[in-house]
Amino acid sequence: MKVTIADIFPPHKPMSYPEQDYLFGLRGLLTIEAFLWVFLQTFVPAAVKDSNNPDGPTYQVILRKTLSVLLWNENQLYSFIILLSARCICLPFLKTCSRTTIASALLRRALRLALPVAVSLAITMGIFAGTGLVYIDDFKTNTGNMSFSTPYQLPNAVAYFNSVFNLFWATQNFANNAGSLAFSSQTLWIITVLYAQSYTVYITMIIIPYTRATWRLRGFIGFIIAAWWVQSWAWYSITGLLLADIVTNMDFKTKSQRGIKVFQSIRCPSWILYGTIMAAGLLMQYIYVAYKPKLENEELTIHTALYYSGGLNENYDIHQPQARDDNYLFILGFLLLLETSSTLQTIFKNPLFMYLGSRSISWYLVQSTIIYTAGVKLYTYLTLSKDKSDVTATTACLFVCLPATIIGGEIFYRLVDQPMARRLYKSTNSYFPVSVNATFRRPDEIGLVESTNVVNGAYVSDGNDGDEHENVMTRGLKGHGC
Repeated sequence: MKVTIADIFPPHKPMSYPEQDYLFGLRGLLTIEAFLWVFLQTFVPAAVKDSNNPDGPTYQVILRKTLSVLLWNENQLYSFIILLSARCICLPFLKTCSRTTIASALLRRALRLALPVAVSLAITMGIFAGTGLVYIDDFKTNTGNMSFSTPYQLPNAVAYFNSVFNLFWATQNFANNAGSLAFSSQTLWIITVLYAQSYTVYITMIIIPYTRATWRLRGFIGFIIAAWWVQSWAWYSITGLLLADIVTNMDFKTKSQRGIKVFQSIRCPSWILYGTIMAAGLLMQYIYVAYKPKLENEELTIHTALYYSGGLNENYDIHQPQARDDNYLFILGFLLLLETSSTLQTIFKNPLFMYLGSRSISWYLVQSTIIYTAGVKLYTYLTLSKDKSDVTATTACLFVCLPATIIGGEIFYRLVDQPMARRLYKSTNSYFPVSVNATFRRPDEIGLVESTNVVNGAYVSDGNDGDEHENVMTRGLKGHGC
């Protein structure tokens, strides 16, 4: 019997919008990159961008200055995850502008994130309570690895409860949360940012049914600039919302493929602009990692110091997650290319990426614990007890940790993540009365536009939304949403 990739990795349709399934495929690619980052930072730290181990074997330094920027870059990874989350979570509302959609999103978001995180952190806490953390300190001493910190050991159940609760309460200094510090890779702060920015997206997207496309385009761009100035993650989140809006409601792909008007009938292929944006962000990162590392954080000073002075952000904390210009440009350029290119979208719809995308949070919650326990212990045993070389021990750890993560992620997905999501959906359905299922009122019903602008129940442009032949990045993006 012939076995195909689709049989091994059955396509998963987590959204009801198959035309945008490539977004889950992109999550699958980020899942692979996240595993590589955790693994390499643990066993091959000199090959990782922004490593505290800049010196190492030549091949590791070359990897750090080349592939690391693209494939296992922590800053770029978490920035991508935050923007992509905003791009995805608004889709149900953009497709069906009903009160139920927005109410269910607001109600379920906290539990949808908190329950898997609580289970994962409990497992991590239990494992480290049994094994202790001394072996991790010994591993760091023996290898000279200064690129990761030993996890914080939660002392009791009360501390565990508080740490989980605070993950969904903190609004600043995300990386200092005890829950994040107690997690193996100390990256649970990403969940905190995703949760906080979810509500930025939810509240902002409510205006979409009531405003013209050009108004939203200009307003969102103004929002992005303001958020950039105060160094808020809303800069990334509203960009994700804007991308979702122009793709869903403004026929972005068709207009983008038409090209950008330069002069009269002369048009420039849009991929040139998007590629330039992407290349600018990538070039900045390569300059920082290979030529001028000291310049990497200089861009952080050009924001306002929102919480501690009226001047510029000169007292930034490099240990906290930062919304960076270089990452933003790279991600924005890439996503614009992805939203325009049918070929790229087909690539990201492959069964393997779709499979990994559907299990991305499960992998994220189990992979670092596997690497910090089975991986570290195996490496120590092979190098100290069996006198194996560093390369041999690292290779053995990869062949153990990767299958263990695949199996562990699948178990977590089937026993924790998926059942919790289904139960949460069913249990909260009863909270919404039938009357809530009504859609939002049309713009003419609330006096936003004249009733003559409504044809067959839908708002139609009066011609003031901009010439459709104008620049695709400005007034040519017409549409009205919902």
